[in-house]
Amino acid sequence: MASCLHSIPVIYAHNDDRVFYYYYYYYMPPILVKDGTIDTIGNGLSLMFYIVAGVCTALLIAVIVGFQAKPPLPPSVARYSNPSSTESTNYSQSIKRILLNRDYVILLVTYGINVGVFYAMSTLLNQTVLQHFPGQEESAGQIGLTIVVCGMAGSVLGGIILDRTHKFKETTLAVYGLAVVGMVAYTFSFNVELIAVTFITAGAVGFFMTGYLPVGFEFAAELTYPEPEGTSSGLLNASAQIFGVVFTVLGGWLLPYYGDLVCNGTLTFALLIGAIMTVFIRPKLRRQKAVNGFQ
Repeated sequence: MASCLHSIPVIYAHNDDRVFYYYYYYYMPPILVKDGTIDTIGNGLSLMFYIVAGVCTALLIAVIVGFQAKPPLPPSVARYSNPSSTESTNYSQSIKRILLNRDYVILLVTYGINVGVFYAMSTLLNQTVLQHFPGQEESAGQIGLTIVVCGMAGSVLGGIILDRTHKFKETTLAVYGLAVVGMVAYTFSFNVELIAVTFITAGAVGFFMTGYLPVGFEFAAELTYPEPEGTSSGLLNASAQIFGVVFTVLGGWLLPYYGDLVCNGTLTFALLIGAIMTVFIRPKLRRQKAVNGFQ
């Protein structure tokens, strides 16, 4: 694969799982699970879970039958120039080296904050929308779908910018800052009491916050090369899950007692802290140096 096209495959892989996950997470529950008796709700949930189980089973079979242990050729010039990084099985040592990388640790925290806020905002979306627009369950699902579609566009645009400019820190910081702006707009959009405005601001949040995810993965790969990219990406995902749980629990407590303005405002403040921390990441692009040296 050309050295200028590192980010595009990451975006495709990232968007493929998001399309199904968030489409089913946001859009389908209001359609499949209708309000009514306990039996009606239970039947809708059973149908939804059976569909998920069927899709997951099919994917498991596809992985077992069709996936290779590794590609026949190195996926990039950087990996070709350092094949030993994929052969090492001492993951504990790799994790130790990564966690001693100051810049990666800052990215680990800021990535967790960004994605954790996004997870919390997404989880609380239905409750927040219904507080201001009662009876609009399907609209809440459509707002979630809007976040997904806009996020896909943001991911693609971010990847194209990275591949053409190789400005990893600048792109990361710009997307992070715009995510803060989008979250501020989303927080205050409910005061307008127009659901169309909420669609627009939620779409902006999705565009920048989802667009940040593959950018963060690529920046992490640059900072930690020649360590396996799966290790650095796995730690980012773990950080996102931890912050996601914390912010979701915090937001779930704030929303009913203090309202959505305080809840979303708290999440926005956390996002602002993450953006400020991003400034202190030194852009040591080790993978780019390896590619340039090899060529």
